[in-house]
Amino acid sequence: MAQKTPGGFFKDIQAGKFKPVYYFFGEDDYRIIEAEKHLAKQFIPNRQLITNYRRFDSRKINLKDLLAELAVYPMLGEKQLIAVANFQSYKKEDSERIFKILTPPDPNRIVVLSSPAAKAPNKKSPFYKRMVEKVELVEFKKLSDKMTRQTVIKKLEKNGLKIEPSALTLLTELISGNRGALENETDKLQNYVQPGKKITEEDIKKVASGFEIYNVYALADHIIEGNSKKIVQQIRLLLADGNTPTGILFFVGKHFINLYLARNNKFRDSSKSWINNRYRIQAKKFEIDRLEDIIIQIALTDSELRHNIPNPSLTLETLALKLSGEKQEK
Repeated sequence: MAQKTPGGFFKDIQAGKFKPVYYFFGEDDYRIIEAEKHLAKQFIPNRQLITNYRRFDSRKINLKDLLAELAVYPMLGEKQLIAVANFQSYKKEDSERIFKILTPPDPNRIVVLSSPAAKAPNKKSPFYKRMVEKVELVEFKKLSDKMTRQTVIKKLEKNGLKIEPSALTLLTELISGNRGALENETDKLQNYVQPGKKITEEDIKKVASGFEIYNVYALADHIIEGNSKKIVQQIRLLLADGNTPTGILFFVGKHFINLYLARNNKFRDSSKSWINNRYRIQAKKFEIDRLEDIIIQIALTDSELRHNIPNPSLTLETLALKLSGEKQEK
């Protein structure tokens, strides 16, 4: 089987070309879920959608029960879609049993296997190679800055709104390529700003969830200062605002990578000109080898957080305090 882009996948199903088994994975959970729902609506008649679109989580259903579900073929030629999330949690021999029961495929049924962004497979892994052999793969990457900007403008214009360039740049940074965040933030702006008005940077600051790019910038400042009290307060504020430990660490990692680029005079992104100077000022407080060490530690902790450790929030706090070095407040 081949790997499809989301564009190729949507084009196929719009033309009525369906595969019996798909595997959805990538960086954007929202796009994965929405693609699955769209596929179900395209494949299953409306009157059958409620009963014939079934979702399971591999961590919550044992293999025997899942095999029993898959062994029951749709009745009287009805269409059916079965979605199995967290498919990567099955062992090789278990997944082989699932593929065996799906052979030969039933033209009236589609099975969608998926993994969340935090568990997306390495393309060199045995698991990924098995999936390429067995099913149609679709990878859902995060939106590029350019695509994010275009989508935001288009969505706002449909609702009679325009956005100032500086506000669009800030919103693009906050969304960070996440389609779910894009939908959520633009919906809030549409409710906050009256039609015919222009969205300003101040509107973004008042409405946007978490306001991660400034909060993370502040967190980096606290790490530089070695202020352990403010580090913990800032992390807990971000968590209380609905951010996950892995999500916070993603922004922290992105921030320090940008500092590393700025320290090496390689941060040249015109779309982020509003914060370029801030990066350069903050980067000067680090030696290059220290930034390299921080980026490595963040990557190692990110790997640790993706393995369902008992207390991810504490792990994040411990890392941030460790990065602050010997300047921690006692």
